[in-house]
Amino acid sequence: MSELKIFNRWGTENIKVDDPGLRPYITLNARIVPKTGARYAGNKFHKSNITIVERLINKVMIPGHKSKKHNKSSGHMTGKANVAYGIIEDSFRQIEARTKENPVAVFVKALENAAAREEIVTIEYGGARYPKAVECSPQRRIDLALRSMTQGAYAKSFNSKKSIVAALAEEIVAAYQCSPSSNAIAKKNELERQADASR
Repeated sequence: MSELKIFNRWGTENIKVDDPGLRPYITLNARIVPKTGARYAGNKFHKSNITIVERLINKVMIPGHKSKKHNKSSGHMTGKANVAYGIIEDSFRQIEARTKENPVAVFVKALENAAAREEIVTIEYGGARYPKAVECSPQRRIDLALRSMTQGAYAKSFNSKKSIVAALAEEIVAAYQCSPSSNAIAKKNELERQADASR
């Protein structure tokens, strides 16, 4: 029996997650069609049970709000799973052509690079508010990195000739190379710098 591959093209058996904190939360079970239809939604940590590529597809469908600029963060996508599926598959093809590597491995490494370790919370004490640095949970680290990637890709393709497929491929490759041109890397550096200043 031949092994399953994501999109029936890319295997996951040789991909390793270097960050021990993220390892239990990045699932690399191969699926020909990475779409479970919320089969795990009854579990509190259901996101950890679905493959990481499907989490990216779900985030592309609903990128989340970015300040009050909803048109730039969610105007392109109306929750069509089939459209999001095609966007991710085409982006992975472009990543493979650009890096000559397994695009799933490139994406996982980009996710590790873009996952912030600390963030800021606001504490109110005696009527005064001040920021405090806190450690970020592994699940939230992945969620924030996925959101930054998709919102950065949508922002780059908004009102430009660049397609969302090309913008997302560019964003993932930039995060893989730890380039500051990646929105996810820039967000991570900004968050950690603010957290460092708030200790």
